[in-house]
Amino acid sequence: MFVLREAEVGDVDGLVDLAAHLDTLNLPHDPVAVREIVDRSIASFGGDPGAPSGRYVFVLEDTASGAVIGTSSIVAAHGTAEDPHHFLELDVEERYSFTLKRLFRHRVLRLRQSFTPHTELGGLILHPSVRRHPLKLGRAVSYVRFMYISLYPSRFCDELQAELLPPLEADGSSVLWEWLGRRFTGLDYMEADRLSRDNAEFIRSLFPTERLYVSLMPESVQAVLGQVGPATRGVERMLRSIGFRFNQHLDPFDGGPHFAALRTHVTPIRETRRYRALVHDDEAAPAGALEGLVARTGTDGHGLRAVPCRYDIEGDRLRVLPATARVLGVVDGDAVAAFAWPRTNRPSP
Repeated sequence: MFVLREAEVGDVDGLVDLAAHLDTLNLPHDPVAVREIVDRSIASFGGDPGAPSGRYVFVLEDTASGAVIGTSSIVAAHGTAEDPHHFLELDVEERYSFTLKRLFRHRVLRLRQSFTPHTELGGLILHPSVRRHPLKLGRAVSYVRFMYISLYPSRFCDELQAELLPPLEADGSSVLWEWLGRRFTGLDYMEADRLSRDNAEFIRSLFPTERLYVSLMPESVQAVLGQVGPATRGVERMLRSIGFRFNQHLDPFDGGPHFAALRTHVTPIRETRRYRALVHDDEAAPAGALEGLVARTGTDGHGLRAVPCRYDIEGDRLRVLPATARVLGVVDGDAVAAFAWPRTNRPSP
């Protein structure tokens, strides 16, 4: 069985190993940085639930081995007066010549910054050994964030965003950065990425602020703008299916697209429901007709545990197998929550 829970100090080594598969800003392949992220996450889960702040890190654990095989995270408030959100805004400029009787539509980019916080989703990694698992573990480790936001909305902003990775070069570099970022900062892609984790001042100070005409860029650069890399196409499909849309914003480092949605429009947030637990009488009872995530809930936003499993609904009661109840740490009458996967995506019995 597998359980989704809050990250703990003992998970640092496992998270560092996962980061080796996808070294990103949200989860760098750096033990010191990962320990800082986990410490902040622990403080966030135990902090004040009244205002959006902090970072929340979830892990997917194989209960048989204790191994951490997946992770995802939420940055509750990204983009503030002290640390603004930087992006390249993609727009279309029209130019018309009466003499030539010709209309031109030019794609243009312009560096922008936002001081209005939004909640950022990121840090999604699943170990290659459990991809395409019948329990849909990739979906589970992603959706646990939406379930948590649904249960504790006061901790998060009204708007959610996710920044997706574009196609990168074989060495992990970005053709956009080589053409644009390196010219104006003197940094290579990895150096700039590491520096921006603590201080992104150099972006707004050194990047061009005037319009950049896409047609003047090399074709290799044009080809990646707003595109999603092979490893994140599944994430794009998932986000679109639950209410997210490309907002015409690009990452200034690599041109990856940003997807956004209002919190109240996201399907798993809207459709997460609260119940009381009802445990089957014996281990041999048949699995339920519904399949999705079932979570133990609390009143303070701390102590979340969720399991991808089958279950049944009987009025305001949610029936699960004894093994599931043990992993969740619930007994009859305890508060639980659930979100069912869409019926069209369920496997045949």
